[in-house]
Amino acid sequence: MEQELRNKVKSAAKEYFDKIIKDKKELERIPPSGKMLGFEELENMIDASLDMWLTSGRFNDEFEKELAKYLGSKFTLTTNSGSSANLLAFSALTSWKLGCRALKKGDEVITVATSFPTTINPILQYGMIPVFVDCEIGTYNIDPKKIEEAINPKTKAIFLAHTLGNSFDLDAIMQLADKHNLWVIEDSCDALGGEYKGKKLGTVGHIGTYSFYPAHHITMGEGGAVTTNDAQLYKIIRSIRDWGRDCSCPGGQDGICGKRFSMQLGNLPYGYDHKYTYSHIGYNLKITDWQASIGCAQIKKLDSFIEKRTKNAKLLTEKLSDLKDYLILPEICEGCKPSWFGYLVSIKENEKYSKQELVEYLEKNNISTRQLFAGNILRQPMFTESEIECRIGSSGIINSKKITEEQYKKLPVTDFIMNNTFWVGTYPALGEVEIEKISKHIHDYFRK
Repeated sequence: MEQELRNKVKSAAKEYFDKIIKDKKELERIPPSGKMLGFEELENMIDASLDMWLTSGRFNDEFEKELAKYLGSKFTLTTNSGSSANLLAFSALTSWKLGCRALKKGDEVITVATSFPTTINPILQYGMIPVFVDCEIGTYNIDPKKIEEAINPKTKAIFLAHTLGNSFDLDAIMQLADKHNLWVIEDSCDALGGEYKGKKLGTVGHIGTYSFYPAHHITMGEGGAVTTNDAQLYKIIRSIRDWGRDCSCPGGQDGICGKRFSMQLGNLPYGYDHKYTYSHIGYNLKITDWQASIGCAQIKKLDSFIEKRTKNAKLLTEKLSDLKDYLILPEICEGCKPSWFGYLVSIKENEKYSKQELVEYLEKNNISTRQLFAGNILRQPMFTESEIECRIGSSGIINSKKITEEQYKKLPVTDFIMNNTFWVGTYPALGEVEIEKISKHIHDYFRK
């Protein structure tokens, strides 16, 4: 009876999807990103809704299992956003359970200033010092040759994003990490499915993070994930995600470990209920089963999405290659198989053309563009109007409110990116017609 009723609901939803949603015409404007949803996602959402479970449940268990399998990772945990994934990853490295390797207030963390803010924010929230290293033109990732000079005895971690799905040099980063005993967090929010020498991005460092916002490779509406191959880190991340509690029993289940009333932790009395024992300062950063149900359908399509993104990036390179006197096109790190989130273009230094003019021209012609996030986050109001302690390269600690133009010059490529670089979309809904239109208007700008 139950399954019969469910099928009736799904049948009506399928009719609605086919008649109302499926045939909606695309907007004339070419977006930089977007979601790709079919009836499979709607069907799963209906199943999750009819379960009336609401919080994380069977669909979340399935998605975490399938994502771990796809990544080739031992442990994967969902969370409510990619930003929360970054917060969880960094928070885990501050856990007292890591002993002398735990990050502490005043420690320093290598990163870049072209980041999305929520790669930087956890460093600041824990009272640590971000150390900004310059990038490379072309890959738009950190310049590995400049990292070691920025490392000192207080440096304890490297926290970087793979820029728009194009991997940074993981061999160089991991060698430095091993040499100096540093933690590595791979922010792979824009790089799901990308590879470095056969390994999925996010699985080479100690912790990897992902985002499932509608703009990303797959979506849950809102959502994210953290992955690791370290059992201790997995337990810490799970604790912080789940209110900070020490107990690892799933929601709605009690005493799976058999020690619910037979432990003594902290200064609590012996036998205090383990479900209400907290080992970390934590949050509730879980997702709903409704969100996870969308992810279960999306992950089955991920490879086809990446294939289309790769095709679109290749087409853009082919169509824009004759403009190399004016443009810098993306370069791929050796050993990397990108999972393109977007296609980065830089205008070479000249006195005639500018990024600003080209971007405005494209926008007026219904082609949406995006900046490489903060450009130079040190020039953003969040830094210039706050007194944040940071370092630039090998410099000493400086106050962000008092950074001089001379100090900004220590990040010349970062400023070049801020002034000269933007990106257009590669997402799967775009085809040859849209790619041709993007190319045509870029060419038209330089002709005019």
